[in-house]
Amino acid sequence: MTSLQHVNPRVSGIRVSAHSTLQSLAAHITQQIMTGAQKPFKEVLDVSSGDPHKTGMKPISFVRQVLAVCLYPQLLKDNSLPLDVRLRAQRLLEICDGQSVGAYSATSGLLHVRQSIAEFIMRRDDGVPSYAEDIFISSGSQRALMVVIKLLDKGGETQTGVLTPVPSPHHLPIILDETGVTPAPYQLIEDQGWAVHLEELHRALTAARRRCEPRAVYISNPGNPTGHVQDRKSIEEVIRFAAAERLLLLVDEVQQDSVHGHSREFISYKKVLFEMGKQYSDTVELVSFHSLSNACMGECGQRAGYMEVVNMDPEVMLFADTVLCADISTPVIGQLALDLMVDPPKPGDPSWDTHTQEILLIRTTLSQNAQRAQQFFNSLPGMSGQSVMGGIYLYPRLHLPSEITEQAKVLEVEADVLYSRRLLEEEGVLIGAGGTTDSYHLRFCILVPPHTLEEVLARISSFHLRLWADIRTLTEV
Repeated sequence: MTSLQHVNPRVSGIRVSAHSTLQSLAAHITQQIMTGAQKPFKEVLDVSSGDPHKTGMKPISFVRQVLAVCLYPQLLKDNSLPLDVRLRAQRLLEICDGQSVGAYSATSGLLHVRQSIAEFIMRRDDGVPSYAEDIFISSGSQRALMVVIKLLDKGGETQTGVLTPVPSPHHLPIILDETGVTPAPYQLIEDQGWAVHLEELHRALTAARRRCEPRAVYISNPGNPTGHVQDRKSIEEVIRFAAAERLLLLVDEVQQDSVHGHSREFISYKKVLFEMGKQYSDTVELVSFHSLSNACMGECGQRAGYMEVVNMDPEVMLFADTVLCADISTPVIGQLALDLMVDPPKPGDPSWDTHTQEILLIRTTLSQNAQRAQQFFNSLPGMSGQSVMGGIYLYPRLHLPSEITEQAKVLEVEADVLYSRRLLEEEGVLIGAGGTTDSYHLRFCILVPPHTLEEVLARISSFHLRLWADIRTLTEV
């Protein structure tokens, strides 16, 4: 019997996700290996969540060099570092109280960094206005999302609801559960590449109003974990829907730098909103999220992100700034990393060539890994997947035989979670699972070094083909 067969899904009233349970088992197996236990593998390979540096992807040199100087200002005198690195570090230190990253900052973030973010947004959106006072720096985009959802909850007998996609990021149900807000699920359309459909949004809204008061709709673009990238027409439909139903738009755009499909480009919701005219740009409430955990930076451990709010009531803005921002106060070093993300080296700077080459390598690796893994999963029996346009995940579908689904029922776990657990125990690969109600899927992070990807695919192939062979033998008997 494994440690996961009788896990209580709630501990002290807090829901424990399948993802967290699998991570705990992975940590337990890793500890066993470190203490000398014999396993058929030397280490656990984690491709369950978007943590590129954990898997061996290299950080951006310019970012780490500037942060190193900010942490240890004596390096300002080190002529072996590029001049633009030292100048940038000096400028960033000057915006910190006491010229030290050890000093507190405003809870909503350093004004200089917020202004840099606003300028980045304006460049990205071809001049659509953006203002520092509308930007809140947070300790990760998830924390910012939690603050906004807290703002939505009015209390009282009628529960607040948020329309949420199925499948969704694995952290979203946990955030809603923690804040006491009711999820109102809408199904993404799998056979159309996990597209958002207007009819399904209306259906979900009507169903939700029977049990709660829906006040927002959550969108992930590029899709996490589906890899779908919305086109302009789809974005316009969602905006019109939110306007007609007076819903706040919560848009996760963290993976905006990772569009690798040939038929798509990233277009921000804000850009489309402002190009639809004042009927929408002056009325639709929008909060968009971005963070250091995106594909090219991959600085998940720095725990920094931001949200930009559009058309939010000034009194609500004040409440967020004076009361709730205490929940999202961000370490200064993460804020400085955000500044480096939105304002990278420019042509002619000493760090330009190296920075450009490193970004190109990350994007090329992501694109090639997506193609390689997509072909692999579609070649396995009992597995298929939609082509991805962006993001850092694949989300292949498992067509599991009844032997597996019946065993899962006995163990009181979802069948895809059982598959992932056995894969982890037998081959040392941690892969995400679940996220839908009527089918089985895996969540696979493809932003890993190519040699790591090949090792992971080899282990999955060994497990999957062995599992299918065992089932075929049982069927024949």
